[in-house]
Amino acid sequence: MNSKISITDLSKSYGDVQALKNINLDIESGELFGLIGPDGAGKTTLFRLLATLLVPDSGSANLCGFEMVKEYKHIRNILGYMPGKFSLYQDLSVLENLNFFATVFNTRIEDNMDMIRDIWLQIEPFKDRLAGKLSGGMKQKLALCCALIHQPKVLLLDEPTTGVDAVSRNEFWQMLKSLKTKGITIVVATPYMDEANLCERVALMQNGEILSLDSPSGIIANFEKDLYSIQGKDTYQLLLNLRDYPYVHSVFPFGQSIHYTDTRDQISPSDLNDFLSSKGQHDIEINQITASIEDCFMALSQQNTIQL
Repeated sequence: MNSKISITDLSKSYGDVQALKNINLDIESGELFGLIGPDGAGKTTLFRLLATLLVPDSGSANLCGFEMVKEYKHIRNILGYMPGKFSLYQDLSVLENLNFFATVFNTRIEDNMDMIRDIWLQIEPFKDRLAGKLSGGMKQKLALCCALIHQPKVLLLDEPTTGVDAVSRNEFWQMLKSLKTKGITIVVATPYMDEANLCERVALMQNGEILSLDSPSGIIANFEKDLYSIQGKDTYQLLLNLRDYPYVHSVFPFGQSIHYTDTRDQISPSDLNDFLSSKGQHDIEINQITASIEDCFMALSQQNTIQL
């Protein structure tokens, strides 16, 4: 089954704001792919273009062998789209919503139960409840069922775990892994950096551009600097002091610690500790650590800003 997505020089602007800047991207059939980036990165605009809800300013995209603009009707029949905001009919029951979407695609729930069974079993006890009365996690599962009811080849999920609890987030990703075994190409947009590790490949996005495209492990392997976690009693003052260090390359707060890189190839933690002591910082802990996806994103973002 061809469910590949090919994007070539795709651009889109809203007035003076360029939301997407010459995006080039290939997503393989059956891949679980992540678009990772903060609000304003261009993820939703890209999804709306792929879903044929917008027309690009330039460039093209091809889904499952169909051209995005000229063959949009074909694409809409093979595409499942779950927008970031819950958009089902809140005054209809769970079952009524599902029946409605099945009817839109000229099919029946019974004909597609194999596709949604694992998810449906979790929401079936609430089938007569109004959609607006469901919890965040249950709304999420219902929306996924409605996006899958016509057995699409490509599934676009725009920030599907935003606003739900950690348990529901974990359950949702388990459902996606199960869906992947059915051969569907799944593209997930998320601002949560930790979810990047659950994808086979990811594109890190910012300001309408792709900063990096690789597997999560590949992106981490390309982190160029030695990374240190530094902790002290006054985290904010520690941040300010590290920014004044003559050899500082980057310094970012991460919870109760500061992640630090140096302009030199090798650094002496004792020299850094002496500098901080001279600034009145004591009981400092300095440990070399492995970069996370978030560290990589911050480094690439800083590099991109410098180039601009």
